[in-house]
Amino acid sequence: MSKESLPSRDFRLEGKVAAITGAGSGIGQAIARKFAEHGAAIRVLDINEKAAAETCKEITATGGEASAHLCDVTSQSQVNSVFSELFARERVHVLINNAGVSHIGTVESTSEEEFDRLFRINVKGFYNCMHACVPHMHANGGGVILSIASIAGSSGLADRFAYSMTKGAVIAMTYSVARDHLASNIRCNCISPARVHTPFVDDYLRRAYPGQEQEMFAKLSKSQPIGRMAEPKEVASLALFLCSDEASFITGVDYPLDGGFFNLRG
Repeated sequence: MSKESLPSRDFRLEGKVAAITGAGSGIGQAIARKFAEHGAAIRVLDINEKAAAETCKEITATGGEASAHLCDVTSQSQVNSVFSELFARERVHVLINNAGVSHIGTVESTSEEEFDRLFRINVKGFYNCMHACVPHMHANGGGVILSIASIAGSSGLADRFAYSMTKGAVIAMTYSVARDHLASNIRCNCISPARVHTPFVDDYLRRAYPGQEQEMFAKLSKSQPIGRMAEPKEVASLALFLCSDEASFITGVDYPLDGGFFNLRG
């Protein structure tokens, strides 16, 4: 093997177990792949059992270690059951809170049912997983919690009322958990991406703009000053750094991954 083909020794996760929610597709799947490439054992928690299994199959086919676990993050009893099973056999070093849903609408157009659904998944789901993992991490010398937030949580975006509410809560929870558990060697950060090109985007464009998908994709891409959407693997690369030992001095931070959205607009 040539020197150029050797994997970097930076940001290695050998000996670490990473539990990743919503890793059956999109950003979560990209994080699972990236972490596995860098030596972590992956535990995929997803409500879609087939998608979780596919992610694990891909990882194990390339020599990695992964297992799939059916989990509805909105159910505290189910989350506790899954994590209790994991804790009984191994230490979980990293929790990635990723499972979530998006929503389009203003305060006027958002129904109570839609609002409650987003809260259950995007806020309570993150809380349920942290509530399960923090005592385990405290008892085992520490750990890392990384949540996927959004620029919607700290910026006024049109037609994103309920979604923005949930992501603002994720950012606030990140700060609180980081502060409360400094002494337990638990680091807690979040990433706030701008638009990321995931299957959700493609599905949304097909449903909302039939026949105009390419035109609208270009328009949405250009809303980032850098001129394009992020790729899931780019979120995964930042996640890898923040969960590695190289980031051991970083906690309580919301990292924008925004293509210049905050500082370079207009």
